[in-house]
Amino acid sequence: MNLRQKILALAILPLVVAIAVITVLVTSQSTMLARASIATFERNLLKAKEQELLNLTNMAISAIAAIYDDADADDEDAKQKVRVILSDLDYGPDGYFFAYDFDGVNIVHPRQSFRHGVNWIDMQDPDGNRAIANLIARGKEGGGLHQYKWEKPSAGVVADKLSFAVGLEKWGWMLGTGVYLDDVFAQTAAAEADLRSHINDTFVIVTAITLPSVLGVFLVGLFITMRERRLADTRLKELTQRIIDAQEEERARIARELHDGISQSMVAARYMLDVAAVKVKSGADDVSSVIERGASGLNNAIKEVRRMSHNLRPGMLDDLGLSAALEALADGFTERTGVPVEMKAVAFKNVILSGARTALYRVAQEALTNIERHARASHVRIVVTSSGGGVQLLIEDDGQGFAERKQKRAFSGLGLRNMQERMEHFGGSLDVRTSASGTTLRARLPKTIYITQQPEAVPA
Repeated sequence: MNLRQKILALAILPLVVAIAVITVLVTSQSTMLARASIATFERNLLKAKEQELLNLTNMAISAIAAIYDDADADDEDAKQKVRVILSDLDYGPDGYFFAYDFDGVNIVHPRQSFRHGVNWIDMQDPDGNRAIANLIARGKEGGGLHQYKWEKPSAGVVADKLSFAVGLEKWGWMLGTGVYLDDVFAQTAAAEADLRSHINDTFVIVTAITLPSVLGVFLVGLFITMRERRLADTRLKELTQRIIDAQEEERARIARELHDGISQSMVAARYMLDVAAVKVKSGADDVSSVIERGASGLNNAIKEVRRMSHNLRPGMLDDLGLSAALEALADGFTERTGVPVEMKAVAFKNVILSGARTALYRVAQEALTNIERHARASHVRIVVTSSGGGVQLLIEDDGQGFAERKQKRAFSGLGLRNMQERMEHFGGSLDVRTSASGTTLRARLPKTIYITQQPEAVPA
């Protein structure tokens, strides 16, 4: 992955993590709330069962109250009548009453007749629970609930059962009845199954929404990145071609200047020297004038070489600094065009980085070249100041400015593009404002271009 793709991935990764965390938290909270609701539902069902058992027990006690209250402790006839009543009190295939004496011997059990007359005090359910002993204990305490495992008559399987037991103290009996809890647990299990189904559906829905969204963001970002990269590559190719074209133009210009200027001067000087040599051999008297004309041609060639060298890289910029180089540039402009240049500059004393000095000089050189070629100005003003902790180069002219079409694309030309890129390389900026009354160019560089402390703003 390239840098842009890595940045895009880093931007999407927190989104994916946040969505995942939110999904997990929502699912967890929903699960906790649902389970709490299920637990409350189960408790309510159990309380309803408890109330049902209490009502059934009161009903049984009411049914035998008249006989029990009038009987003595040893009244076997009354006991038998109570056995019959309790055996007939049915309320469904799994609803019945049972009775044991306090020693654990079964007295009444309508569904399991094999238990009659047998002591079950030590019987344990599959969990090791001494069901009969514990029910007798609840009866002796005045009444209470006890949960254990017991065979369900209708199904023939062992299931959880909740029973309520009371004591008949006069006869030493424990009377009880119970309800099986498998229907309660079945309803709870069904609710938990619904919970898991809803959680799975929620997770699928969130995933179905999240993944396409994240994928869409990634694809859109990738498309934009690739598009921008293609545009950047195209612009880079165009800029490279422009630079190549500019280099070829510059080489052609230098070749023309060498041919039309220096070469012609050197050929003329060589011709004068040849003429002087012929005159010397013939003993002519005007040899000195011929030699002087040849020397004049050589001087012109030397001046032309110096001019070209100065245009390529002015030595004054390194030797005397930016202000002196700009003044020389302005003087050369005035000498060529006859247009006066008003010059104001701060004495920087070579405290600016060499690259920054060159950048400002090239901006001024390009601006004056544009003014000379296109502006038709009658006055130019150059001001170099220390502004905002950095350096500002201001160039103004009273020429005709850019055409309206070109003004909208002020940086489309290679020259202006180069000026802008020179400023941006040092963290600066270039601003060009143009109108029919003239053009103003401001080039700014930050204070980071200074080698030492910032100079005082003293005009040079």
